[in-house]
Amino acid sequence: MAESNKPTDFKPYVSASEKKPEFTFLALLVGALLVLIFGAANAYLGLLVGMTVSASIPAAVISMAILRVILRRQSILENNIVQTITSSGEALAAGVIFTLPALFIWNMEPSLVTMGIIAVAGGILGVVLMIPLRKALIVNEHHTLPYPEGTACAEVLVAGEGKGKGAQIVFSGLGIGAAFKVLTDAIKAFPASVETSIAGFKNAAIGMNTMPALLAVGYIIGPRIAGIMFAGAVLGWLGLIPLISYFGQFATDPIVPATTPISEMDYHAIWDNYLRYIGAGAVAFGGIIGLLKTLPTIFSSFVGAVKGYKDADMQQGTLRTDQDIPMSLIVGLTILLIGILAFFPQIEVGILGAILILIFGFFFVTVSARIVGVVGSSSNPVSGMTIAALIFVAVILKGFGITGEEGMLTAIIIGSVVCIAAAISGDTSQDLKTGFIVGSTPKWQQIAQLYGILIASILIGFIMILLDNAYGFGSSELPAPQAVLMSMVVEGIMQGDLPWNLILIGMAAAATVELFGIGSLPFAVGLYLPIHLTSPIMLGGIVKGWIDRREKNPEVRQQKNERGILLASGYIAGEALMGVIIAIAVTAGFTMPEEALTGPWVSLVAMAIVTGILFFTANRKTT
Repeated sequence: MAESNKPTDFKPYVSASEKKPEFTFLALLVGALLVLIFGAANAYLGLLVGMTVSASIPAAVISMAILRVILRRQSILENNIVQTITSSGEALAAGVIFTLPALFIWNMEPSLVTMGIIAVAGGILGVVLMIPLRKALIVNEHHTLPYPEGTACAEVLVAGEGKGKGAQIVFSGLGIGAAFKVLTDAIKAFPASVETSIAGFKNAAIGMNTMPALLAVGYIIGPRIAGIMFAGAVLGWLGLIPLISYFGQFATDPIVPATTPISEMDYHAIWDNYLRYIGAGAVAFGGIIGLLKTLPTIFSSFVGAVKGYKDADMQQGTLRTDQDIPMSLIVGLTILLIGILAFFPQIEVGILGAILILIFGFFFVTVSARIVGVVGSSSNPVSGMTIAALIFVAVILKGFGITGEEGMLTAIIIGSVVCIAAAISGDTSQDLKTGFIVGSTPKWQQIAQLYGILIASILIGFIMILLDNAYGFGSSELPAPQAVLMSMVVEGIMQGDLPWNLILIGMAAAATVELFGIGSLPFAVGLYLPIHLTSPIMLGGIVKGWIDRREKNPEVRQQKNERGILLASGYIAGEALMGVIIAIAVTAGFTMPEEALTGPWVSLVAMAIVTGILFFTANRKTT
């Protein structure tokens, strides 16, 4: 891109001539610890509700508390390296849990080595294919591409200089979330879920999983998205399930895909046998339509990214803030990874699969790197990209005669690498934006990304196996909605035995929502998930909406929102970590109590307490 387009008026917080501690052993140590925490948290959360949350700001706050407040170290660049490492692990976990659980659902049981190589390959591709775009997207388009999460994280790092504020809130939330999980799952002091049927309304029910993590998700995403999700659940549990039950009571024989007559089913069985497929169709439609909506942005992103590759000057700059990983290393890593994917015996994709990974990976990495600069990582249509990639890949593999279990396995592995690469690319872009604002050295951030990916790749396979053993992917305890959807897409193309009528009904429901001018993906996720999961999310959204509506001062509202998000992030991390620890205990042979010691009212009171803590923590007045 022309030199005249560069933001020559921009000055980073730390100038290029300054040298501060940055890529230090302590930063690597703290970053590795936070990767374990937030990687596990996002893996658990994504498998539970099909979405993840950004770890950058909580990681930055905790890093400042450890490095600045406790250890008295004075370097914003060192803190930035910590949050870079942490966020890479969170993004990798998101890419993995969207796809690889499909193999467990099919009882293919991938090994730790297989999952580790898939994760590393996707993660490294996401970083190295994005690096040549840094100068074009981050530097030259600094004033036109906001990269909202990256900019927000930079503001937190700069604002927290010398203070490390907010870490106490995160740690408090972490302790509350962990303690709640122990009480519900390990001790069974009270039930983790409450529900009630509606009298006179056959098989209509409403319930709530009393889980602080879901309350926190609702607070983070806000009342509008939470409300749209809950609307999907209301249609499913108070509309479609009673409707299926009403007409099904006259059928004496099972109706495919069920093996039991509907007249003998309760609402849980109807959800499992019918509503899940309707919801999956809605999610597929929502993901694809979200991708189609962004086609103009995708096209311009890809054209701009290709131009960035063409114009990329990867030689070491004279300034510290201009130095990237050398292009020769990027090319070498890419060739090495494609070779491993093509020929390594644990990865059964072959030469054709490796070529497809390179083609789709390059396309979606370049798209993701730029599109998050406009819409942010939370709106990055990674699931839509993955569905599109899986459809094309499955059709191509079938055309080459690779079908059945072999074709399904190959398609999911290819889709996993592409999905991880796209997620990592968007995260890398946000982190490099943060680094550009605070004055980080790009090559150290890029190496930190690769380091975080390596740590998370070693961890993620263990977490997947533990959670599957303890709860089971695709179960009501761990629905894994995105992975179930991916498995349905591939299985439907390869074997053609899906209940397409139910899938198409779900697509029609999502299309109706789109015609009302409402984004259908949150609605579709709510339709797919049990209402027990979406009702606490709605509660969190109500808390956020109540605070926003009452507070008229924008600056004070922002402060309250930041405190709420920090506590909510702690809720999520604490509950997820304890969930993984409990899964380890179950795998090791420890038996958890089956019956709760008290009844549902105690569970509701406990949920009311953590809701009140969230409200008063976020809403308290500050000087």
